[in-house]
Amino acid sequence: MKRILLSLAAALCMCASAAAQTVAPFKDGDRAVFLGNSITDGGHYHSYIWLYYMTRFPYMDLRVMNAGIGGETAGDMYKRLDGDVLSKRPTVLTVTFGMNDTGYMEYNGDDAGAFGEKKYRECYDNFKKMEKRLQTLDGVRVVMLGGSPYDETAQIENNAPLRGKNAVMDRVVGFQKESAAANGWEFVDFSAPMVEIGRRVQAGQPSFSLSMGDRIHPDNDGHMVMAYLYLKAQGFAGREVADVQIDAAKAKVLKAGNCEITGLRRNGREISFDYLAEALPYPLDTLTHGMGSKRSQAEATKLVPFIEEMNREMLTVKGLKGDYTLYIDGERIGTWNGKQLGEGINLAELQTPQYRQAMEVMHLNEYRWEIERNFRDYAWVQYDFFQNKGLLDANDAHAVRVLDAEKGKNIWLQIHRENYAKLMLPHVREARAQQMELLVETIYEINKPQTRKVVLRPN
Repeated sequence: MKRILLSLAAALCMCASAAAQTVAPFKDGDRAVFLGNSITDGGHYHSYIWLYYMTRFPYMDLRVMNAGIGGETAGDMYKRLDGDVLSKRPTVLTVTFGMNDTGYMEYNGDDAGAFGEKKYRECYDNFKKMEKRLQTLDGVRVVMLGGSPYDETAQIENNAPLRGKNAVMDRVVGFQKESAAANGWEFVDFSAPMVEIGRRVQAGQPSFSLSMGDRIHPDNDGHMVMAYLYLKAQGFAGREVADVQIDAAKAKVLKAGNCEITGLRRNGREISFDYLAEALPYPLDTLTHGMGSKRSQAEATKLVPFIEEMNREMLTVKGLKGDYTLYIDGERIGTWNGKQLGEGINLAELQTPQYRQAMEVMHLNEYRWEIERNFRDYAWVQYDFFQNKGLLDANDAHAVRVLDAEKGKNIWLQIHRENYAKLMLPHVREARAQQMELLVETIYEINKPQTRKVVLRPN
């Protein structure tokens, strides 16, 4: 009877997970490309998503690639779809746009309604061109993404909101969702959940914004919220790093979820065992990254239940009395009483050896992200400047002269000039690409969980 009840409970959990899943998880061999504007180009959400897979599925062969370019609309993305995006050979293509498409300052002008309608129609027409091309793709799973919102509700000093802009963006999200349904594509909405989070926090802190203060670009915590929403859509809520449950009195393993427990021993009041998990805990960066950022990735845990839903490495030991100190690989982790251990402690929130192993993965992934950003700045010069000049991928002295002749009129050309001068050279591009690949190879060498010696010693 007990076995039947356990089987029924497992089946119900699987059904609940399937009901929550709206986007298929990435699979072994996938090449997931994220197409977007500056929020994708300079942002971390796709990198944070890959970090989850790097730590949770350490044996999966997966590549996640940034195909964003700052300042672009759906029309701009359509123009570079084949040369820049599809050349990355995606098996999964996530598509988002809308911030630049819907315009800016005119919303505070005399005819904001007409302006918003005009920009919406332009965006819709541009997307229809892209949609036709996407419909022809073979072997590519398309995910439409309702992008992060324009924050109209935060009270930000010296930054008056563009009233009505986000309503037009919501209409864009609406036709993105409709297109996904009509074409059998998948869909994830960032906009509505992020608006709700902003309003919830702003009720007590009116100046709060998930953006970096410009109402447009999410901060690091905002990008982690986006990663959480994407992973939740893939059905990962409730999936634990590991779940260890032990009956101390009987020296018996009650549960070894997503892990293997061997050599369990009770020596007097001391409990010890070997622990090999199938995943690493997800590391959350406490430092800020990116120009204009003020908050860290880790601060997202104040906004969404990522720890509770997706980052639980639970150790539960029943039948203990008094205080016990936990050691992992001989290192003191902390002290808890029997009641706390009986209720379970989350190792993923502690500085354990396996957490530090995951942090190495996190930092290497950040270095990879920085190199990839150099290539996205190079792509901006190619597709948003040279392509219109008939000089796409020319990379010669004439192209440099054309760029230098116009950089005085274009601040972005000035900013990207040095990076372009390096990456226009094929051997420099090749070496930088090799650096990035070496980082990925190193990540997948060091991200394999190791057997850890766990000891609970009475105080």
